[in-house]
Amino acid sequence: MPESNMVPAFAVVPGRQILEILQGRHGAVVDIIEAAYRLHGTGETVNPPSYFLRFPDRPAERIIALLASLGGDGAVDGIKWISSFPGNVATGLPRASAVLILNDPATGFPMACLEASVISASRTAASAALAARHLTRTRTLPRRLGVIGAGLISRYVCDYLSGTGWSFDEIGIFDVSPKHADGLAGHLRQAAGGTPVAVRDSCEKVVREHDLVLLTTTAGTPHLLDPGWFAHHPTVLHLSLRDLSPDVVLASTNVVDDVDHCLREGTSLHLAEQRMGHREFVHATLYDVLTGRWQPPPDRTLVFSPFGLGVLDLALGKFVYETVRAAGRLAVVDDFFHELRRYG
Repeated sequence: MPESNMVPAFAVVPGRQILEILQGRHGAVVDIIEAAYRLHGTGETVNPPSYFLRFPDRPAERIIALLASLGGDGAVDGIKWISSFPGNVATGLPRASAVLILNDPATGFPMACLEASVISASRTAASAALAARHLTRTRTLPRRLGVIGAGLISRYVCDYLSGTGWSFDEIGIFDVSPKHADGLAGHLRQAAGGTPVAVRDSCEKVVREHDLVLLTTTAGTPHLLDPGWFAHHPTVLHLSLRDLSPDVVLASTNVVDDVDHCLREGTSLHLAEQRMGHREFVHATLYDVLTGRWQPPPDRTLVFSPFGLGVLDLALGKFVYETVRAAGRLAVVDDFFHELRRYG
């Protein structure tokens, strides 16, 4: 057993510190996420399937374990433990809460516990901004952003799009809760520098009237059913994964972050696979796009469906941890590890 001075100190990093570090660093965060995708694409990660803890008496709620190992210069192992309780929204609590555990790859010892809802939202938004940038390079640049689902993730994605140079002629929003749609609209009117922002009264209007469509709902089954709504061939950031019917999926060009991860747990792509008995409708991964091995066609609806990889959380969490440590602000829990000698 290693001596106690070889055991990593265990630190707790609260959400306040994380937000201070990440706020305003949209471009840097996107670069971190891109680097993690490239490591994943070259096989320098381990990213098992996510594990879902479900409750028979609470079918809408779940807690998900994302295990991962990231290689490269910032090597780290760990797990994100994130809950999704949609009922929280009605009481004023966020739907999602999470922690991220970072493990030292040399000893296996946990070295930090980070509040992870900010990390999770930031890596998701950065992933969307990264995909939007690269997927539209060979297409007409979108000028109208449509948002379906007006929660925290949609706010983060809109902020990351703005923070990485995007601007729009108009933004349209729909949510099943008019209150939530109005809340996001108010935020964007302040943040979007005079861009017209309107609340729409249907999903159909948002899809038909916008050429970049962001889906961030809590839908458990498809509700965007008609491929005809997508006849203008928008780019769709399908972050909530279960909004599109198999008919829409099969009529589109589909890009994912990881094929095996995306085609499970009842996602829209999983339903399409069950119908067709194959995966040929998945055309590329984001890594294929980043490396130029595949370019999206200009004349088809383009759907990006990211399951969300644990290696992204690790990459961003490690950056936060190192930044806090370099500033001498780590809140270390003294004597967290106690039994360090095999025989006392």
